[in-house]
Amino acid sequence: MSEYNAPLKDMNFLLEHVIGLDEIARLPGCEEVTPDLVSAIFEEAGKFSKEVLAPLNRSGDMEGATITDTVVTTPKGFKDAYQQYIDGGWSLIAGPAEYGGQGLPHLVSTPVSEMLGSANMAFKLCPLLTGGAVEALKSHGSKALQDIFLPKMVAGEWTGTMNLTEPQAGSDLALVRSKAIPQADGTYKISGQKIFITYGEHDFTKNIVHLVLARIEGAPDGVKGISLFIVPKFMVNADGSLGERNDVKCVSIEHKMGIHGSPTCVMAYGDAGGATGYVVGEPNRGIEYMFVMMNAARLGVGLEGVSISERAYQHALVWARERVQGRPVTPVPASFGASPKSVPIIYHPDVKRMLLTMRAYAEATRALTYYTSSCLDIAERSTDEKQRRMSQSLVELLIPIVKGWSTEAGIEVTSLGIQVHGGMGFIEETGAAQYYRDSRISAIYEGTTGIQANDLVGRKVGREGGQTALAWIAEMEKIPPLLLATNDGNLKFVAAQLTASINSARRATEWIVTMWPNNPAAVFAGAVHYLKLMGTVGGGWMMARAALAAATQIKAGEGDGDYLKAKIMTTRFYADHILTMAPSFADALIQGADSVLQMEEALF
Repeated sequence: MSEYNAPLKDMNFLLEHVIGLDEIARLPGCEEVTPDLVSAIFEEAGKFSKEVLAPLNRSGDMEGATITDTVVTTPKGFKDAYQQYIDGGWSLIAGPAEYGGQGLPHLVSTPVSEMLGSANMAFKLCPLLTGGAVEALKSHGSKALQDIFLPKMVAGEWTGTMNLTEPQAGSDLALVRSKAIPQADGTYKISGQKIFITYGEHDFTKNIVHLVLARIEGAPDGVKGISLFIVPKFMVNADGSLGERNDVKCVSIEHKMGIHGSPTCVMAYGDAGGATGYVVGEPNRGIEYMFVMMNAARLGVGLEGVSISERAYQHALVWARERVQGRPVTPVPASFGASPKSVPIIYHPDVKRMLLTMRAYAEATRALTYYTSSCLDIAERSTDEKQRRMSQSLVELLIPIVKGWSTEAGIEVTSLGIQVHGGMGFIEETGAAQYYRDSRISAIYEGTTGIQANDLVGRKVGREGGQTALAWIAEMEKIPPLLLATNDGNLKFVAAQLTASINSARRATEWIVTMWPNNPAAVFAGAVHYLKLMGTVGGGWMMARAALAAATQIKAGEGDGDYLKAKIMTTRFYADHILTMAPSFADALIQGADSVLQMEEALF
């Protein structure tokens, strides 16, 4: 098994020279966020990920989480690793300062989260859900509820979950049947069953804080009648100590394709009379409140696509350098002799192509996700109201793109990782198969790729008349002229491909704006094509910005020359092999609706 080494050079380069850490450092509460501080945080996070979490990835997959009666046990080493995670203060990084967190910007916490996910995706899911629960409670919980639960959750002493899905209600939350009956003391008795609850039960912490969607007795039908509740595993006494066990339990854990170390639970509420719950915010606004947690989770899940791409790439690269197979068709180093009979497979052109595809997707999805995180920081912290509103609109546009495109890219990259290994990739012992199995869920949970795409073309483009999307496209159009001005042959080629791709994005967006009012079905028929188009072009735009920054540093005689040249060449490869798909995505969106909508009789 290969070791995981955090791509610190790429992370620091993106923050300092591409996205603009200095701009984020000027936001309120971020004044002490310097390159030196960030570099030190990343260095330690890389060590923790490599030395503590990564060694547990394979064993955790093989052992899996187990359940005895209602008690869930995580794989050997996971509980101790979580304690080290807490002791190292990693849970505090993005937590609100008023509740004990460090309050660091998303642009800093996102790369840390990427490292955790690359090292051990199954482990990282627990902090991911807790962070989302903290966001929802911070945004909409009462001061009393915040004071009770947030300090412990921010510290990682208690974890959080998100309870939406029920056996009959997957993504259609209007079908939620869980009930909430008001009590005289202002609490509610919650009853019902929830499925697919990540870390709904585990042995990491003494308490688990469940955020649960349920319908108050007598509430309206549909999503307008759903409320959000806090239901703790153990009740909390007035002095903050834990009281009696609440009426909530895990009745089984799912048998999954991947992420075996992460317990995915079936939760039963109210089997003994009703679990005590506390309403969050106002009744009947639960979907609105839960979307705060869901958006945080969607950005985090998109980041999993980045994490698993990086890990699969590193793993395949080591294999390709060591696996000797086949005669060379290109010149090889003299150390191999005059005419070696066989060489490491990395010398074969098609293997190089696969590895470079993996690398290009990892770097492009990383850059776009980090950029989205910076927009989120500006939206939350800027004192300029206009800038804050514009950034928030951009965040809302980008989150379904990051979530959908990055996770789909992760699946492709991990599949390529198996292909690089050849027949040995299909054998579990090499480890390549686990990355593919683990990655497959990321394009499903927190909303499938189709749901993200429908959200993108409907709420974020169609209903808005394309205003934010077209503004982003206009911003992207500023980069090709800067690439041409460098007089670098590779960057000139990138400029040409990026221009054609941006034109495709504009053409597709304008088509959606035109079609949406009278024929939304045609737009939905190609929504996933549009999502992939915008991800591909947005990723290319970020790669071009990075290549431009690299060229500037090379000209000034600064930075690591080998890294900077590789960044330019990876961008050229992205333009050659990935950006060139953009026009076909636009064509499939615009021309493909009829063939989808006219085939209904054949399907049904």
